[in-house]
Amino acid sequence: MPARDGARGYERFEGRVSEFTSDSEPSWPEPIRARGAADGRRAPNIVVMLIDDLGFSDLGPFGSEIDTPHIDALAKDGWVFTNYRTAPMCSPARAALLTGLNPHRAGFGFVAHIDPGYPGFSCELPEDAPTLAESLRAGGYATFMVGKWHLTLESRLHDGADRATWPLQRGFDRYFGSMDGFTSLHHPHRLVQDNSVVDVRDFPDGFFLTDELTDRAIGMIDDLRANDADKPFFLYYAHTSVHGPIQAKDADIEKYRGRYERGWNALRDERFARQRSAGIVPERTALPEDRIADGDRIPAWESLTDDERRLFARHMEVYAAAVDEIDQSVGRLLERLDRSGERDNTIVVIASDNGGTAEGGPTGTRSYFAQFGSMGAMPEGWVTDVPRDVDEIGGPRLFGQYPTGWARVSNTPFRSFKSTTYEGGVHAPLIISWPDAPLSGGLRDQFVFVADLAPTLLELSGVAPLAERNGRPALEMDGGSITAVLGDPSAEGRETQYFECVGRRGIVDGRWKAVSTTAPTREDGPAGGTWELYDLADDPSETVDLATRHPEQVARLAARWHAEAWRNTVFPLDDDGSLFRLRPDTEEPLSAPIELTPFRPPLERFRSAKLTVLRSFAVEVDLVAGPEAAGVIVAHGDQGGGYLVALDDGAPLVSYNAYGVMHRARGARLAEGPHQLVLHVDELPELRWRLRLDVDGVEAASIATVPMLLGMAPFTGISVGYDYGGPVDWEIHEQHRSFPFRGGSLESVRVVPGARSAHDPTVLRAVGRAVQAIAD
Repeated sequence: MPARDGARGYERFEGRVSEFTSDSEPSWPEPIRARGAADGRRAPNIVVMLIDDLGFSDLGPFGSEIDTPHIDALAKDGWVFTNYRTAPMCSPARAALLTGLNPHRAGFGFVAHIDPGYPGFSCELPEDAPTLAESLRAGGYATFMVGKWHLTLESRLHDGADRATWPLQRGFDRYFGSMDGFTSLHHPHRLVQDNSVVDVRDFPDGFFLTDELTDRAIGMIDDLRANDADKPFFLYYAHTSVHGPIQAKDADIEKYRGRYERGWNALRDERFARQRSAGIVPERTALPEDRIADGDRIPAWESLTDDERRLFARHMEVYAAAVDEIDQSVGRLLERLDRSGERDNTIVVIASDNGGTAEGGPTGTRSYFAQFGSMGAMPEGWVTDVPRDVDEIGGPRLFGQYPTGWARVSNTPFRSFKSTTYEGGVHAPLIISWPDAPLSGGLRDQFVFVADLAPTLLELSGVAPLAERNGRPALEMDGGSITAVLGDPSAEGRETQYFECVGRRGIVDGRWKAVSTTAPTREDGPAGGTWELYDLADDPSETVDLATRHPEQVARLAARWHAEAWRNTVFPLDDDGSLFRLRPDTEEPLSAPIELTPFRPPLERFRSAKLTVLRSFAVEVDLVAGPEAAGVIVAHGDQGGGYLVALDDGAPLVSYNAYGVMHRARGARLAEGPHQLVLHVDELPELRWRLRLDVDGVEAASIATVPMLLGMAPFTGISVGYDYGGPVDWEIHEQHRSFPFRGGSLESVRVVPGARSAHDPTVLRAVGRAVQAIAD
C-alpha cells in the first residue's frame, strides 16, 4: 500500500465536515461478535447503500459542492476511506460486494448483458458462493433489498424464466426494484416486487423512483418492527441514480440553477483544492493535465457558445440534483431509525459501484439510447443528441447523460472513467458509520477493495459465513475483513488487487500500479502488450509513467497480473469482441413469434428486443371496432425511443419516436366491425426502417424512413391495449394518459420477427443446450 507521511496521516478532515479524530493507540475489542451477548443488546442492523456511477469527488466529504448534509454527518462520526477501490463496472462490483469474491470468480467479468459461455463471464453468481444476504439470513437477520439488482442474465429476466438468480433466491426475504441495469426514474420500464412484475398501467404525476424505493425500504422496516421488535435486519439499497438516463425532480434541479455556469475546469479545480485541504488526497497529488486527462474529448469551456454553456450546465444541474436526492433518501432512512431508537446500533455503508462515466460523450446527450449500447460505427448523419428544450433535461420527456467534462469533474483528481482500469474507473468513495462502535471513526488511507465488505460486515454482525450452499462447500472468499483497519489507523490494508475490463488490465501491488489500456495480441501473450507503471505513493493520480525507468517492475507486475488472472478465471481476454457476439443457442426460442394478451404487464425488455432489434418484423392485429373505438393497440418503447399503433378517434395512428424525433402517420377512420391490421417494419440500408400499416390488406399509413432503434432501445417492453409507463408519444399521453383501448375488442395481437439484419453480429453457439442437458 502507499507509504504514509504527514499528508496521509489523516488526523483531520476540514472543509465540508469539521473534524475527525482518532485515538493514537486504538484497539478493537476482541471478539466483536461476542459483544451482543455480553451486553444483552441485539446484533447491529446493517444498511448498505450502493450508488450507481458516482465519481470519487461527488459527495461532500470527498470535496463536492453538492449538498449532501446527511452523508456529511455520517462521515463526520464514521470512517471515511480515501483509498477504496471497486470494479470498473457495476455488475462486477455488485457481485463482489455480495459474495466477497473477486468479480470474475463471482462470474461477472462484465455487466449482465453478455453470455459468451466462459466461467468468468457467466453473469450468474456461482451456486457455491453464498451471498451476504444468505449468510445473514441464516444467522438470524431479516434481509431486504430495494433498487437495482443487475445480477441475472438478461435472458432470464422474463416472466417464464428460471428465477434461481433473482434476489429472493439469493438470500433476500423481500425485494422491490428494477432487475435490469438501469431505468427511468419518472416512468420505470419494469418494476419487480419479490418474484413478480408489478402490474400497473401508468404512474401518477410526480412519481419518482428514488422516493418510491425509500418508501418501500422504510415500509419493510416498519412491517418487521410491527411483528418483531428485536430482529436485526440487513437492508441493501442499490440506487438506480446516478446511472443514465440522469433524471431528477424539478424542485431539486432548480436548487442548482446557475451553479455550474463557470464550467468544468473551474469546478474541478475547486474540488481538488478542497480535497487537498482536507487530506482526502495527499498534498503531493497532481491534477492530471489535459494531455493525459482526456483533454481531446473535452471542449474548452471558453470556446463554447452561450447556448452550449447553458446546455452543458443544465446537464450538471440535473446530476447534482440526483446526488442531492440520494442524500435525501439517506436522511429519510436515518430519521426512521432515529424514531425507533435504532440508529446508533445500525451500521451504514455508503459506496459507489465504479467511477463516473463518460458515456455521454463530449457534448452529452438528450437522446441516451441513440448512442448507449450500440456496437460499432454509426452511419453518417446519425444524430446522437436530438435538440430539445434545455429545461426538459432531467424530466420525464427525455433521457439525458452529462458530458465527459463533468464526468472528469466527478472523478477528481483521477484519470479516465468507468470501464477503465485507471483510478478514475476504480477509485471510489466509501463511508462506514456505526455510532455504537466501541471506537471513534476517522479517515483511513488503507487500500480496501469491494470484496472486503462482505467479510467485514459478517464479522461486525457476529455471523459466520455459510460453509456450504446447495450441498456444496462454499467458495473461499477473496476479500478479507477490515475490522482491524476500523479499529487502528495504522493497521495494514490489502496489498494487491488485479483489475480487468474488456481486455483492459491493471494491478496494484504495494505502492506500484501497472495499467494496460488494451488487450494483448496473440503474439504478445496474455501477460504481454504495452504496460504503464505508476508509483502511487508519490503519484496517486497516475501522471508520470515510469515504465521505461523500471522495466523490472513492469515485468514483475505483468507476471503477477497473469497469475492472478489465471486464479480468478479472467481468461479469455476480449481481444476480438467475442464477448459481445457469442450467445448460447438457448436464447433462440426468445426470437420465436409470440401472441400477447391485452392489458397484461408489458413483455420484458430483453424478450421484446429479441423480436425487433436489428431485424425486420411485423405486428399482426385482429380487432373488432365499435362506433367509439379508440386507444392504444400495441406500444413498444418510451420517450427514449419506440413505436405504437393506436386508434385515435377511430382512425389508425402510427407513432414512431426516433430517440426524441416524432414521426406520425394516420389512416382513414375504421368502419364498425372486424379488421385485420398489420404493421410492417422493414429494414432499409444504413440502419433504417420503413413502417407501413395495412388495414384489411390495403396500405393505410406509412412512414418512409426512420433510424432503427438499437442497443437497449426500445427500452420499455411491448404492451398491448395501453401504453405502459413512459409514453412513446407524449402528445397522446397528455391527452389520454396510457390510452387504454375501448369501444371494441382486441382479438389477437401477434409479433412476428423477420430476418436478422446483416449488421447483427450475434453468433449463437451450440453450447447452451449441451450445458443445459448436462445440468439436467
